[in-house]
Amino acid sequence: MDDSSTTQPEGTLNEKQETPRNDPPGKLLDPDNEDIARSKKEEAIRKACDLRDLDALVSYATSQGGLLNDDLRRSAWPIFLRSDRDVQDSDFASWEDLPSHEDEDQVQLDVNRSFVYYPQCAEDELLLKKDELSILIRRVLRKYPMLCYFQGYHDIVQVLLLVLGEKEAAPAVTNISLFRIRDYMLPSLSPALKHLQLIPAIIEKADPALREHLGGIKPFFALAATLTLYAHDIQEYSDIARLFDFLLAMEPVVSIYLFAAIILSRKKELLEIPADEPEMLHFTLSKLPHPLDLDSLISNAVQLFNDYPPELLPFGAWRRISQHSVLKSSRDPFNKQTRDEAIRLFEKQIRQLHNEELREKALTFLWHHRRTVGSVAVAIFIGAMSIWIRKRGLDTPLWSYFAGLKATFRKWLPMISM
Repeated sequence: MDDSSTTQPEGTLNEKQETPRNDPPGKLLDPDNEDIARSKKEEAIRKACDLRDLDALVSYATSQGGLLNDDLRRSAWPIFLRSDRDVQDSDFASWEDLPSHEDEDQVQLDVNRSFVYYPQCAEDELLLKKDELSILIRRVLRKYPMLCYFQGYHDIVQVLLLVLGEKEAAPAVTNISLFRIRDYMLPSLSPALKHLQLIPAIIEKADPALREHLGGIKPFFALAATLTLYAHDIQEYSDIARLFDFLLAMEPVVSIYLFAAIILSRKKELLEIPADEPEMLHFTLSKLPHPLDLDSLISNAVQLFNDYPPELLPFGAWRRISQHSVLKSSRDPFNKQTRDEAIRLFEKQIRQLHNEELREKALTFLWHHRRTVGSVAVAIFIGAMSIWIRKRGLDTPLWSYFAGLKATFRKWLPMISM
């Protein structure tokens, strides 16, 4: 991949003006004349943007080299995120008058240590970028105070800022938050951890032997990468920009398939680590390989997704994902779902999380007090039966009704205790 077009986020290319074409990606990459092929692909992408041809844009974003440069990304990414038409700058005009978000102190701490690897620029320019990043995050959080900031969110936002610029990034950050990473902005990481359970299910379908080798390891090693759309782990600007071409062109769950593709690409390395060394396996899996063959990984992730769609994965992994999850509500990422609808789904998922927490607390309480609770339950049951019998006008002593049950219990109790 030619990095010259992406190493300077604010730069533009001097494109040749040729008749736009919309040829399939495979026909554009002529190995005998790569420059001509690249120029043709640029023009085809530009035409697809003008026509808002989503099918063509998705094809180019997933083909070798992706969308090629930031000039084209500035046209295509807002189309993928549906932020190019439905949002006016006035939506954020009065953000400073809104109440501060409770996470703003943490936002500033993370912004202070942002832009570690890119862009390469003077100190005063870097300070300006940090100010823009802070404003961009705070204005979205104040506009949508129900969203919870998470560490690593700033890594995602800084990529959008560098590619799109501050003005165009604001609606893009809003939409990526509501329609792509909404589950990660809930008050609990529980939904994000359920996302990770899809990974062993994918590996089981693609390579059962490798899944068995990794069987004793929880997929928490993938949390940092998937939570930040890989922006926290990838150090090259050209690589993360190209990867965002792919991730923004696909539905949210594909990010999980990408991590599965990364694991499968490391099969030989992983099998060399003994299965009885889970700490070493976990450490290895938590670090992305360097360098990443992105085009190959993207192709493999798409193949995994097509071969093993989420609803057919084993272990009930997909069923455990909430119906209100962004993974299910954004199966078609380009549908006309509104922000209000996304917020309603967010609120439903919060209530669901609250109910799950109450249920877990109740089960924990019952388990710790199971002997006392069992005695009380038996006493209540006997009392209720006694009242029922007396109301029926039956004068036979209560225990006579349990004579048969007593014999049954004696018969079955040894079997239950085995």
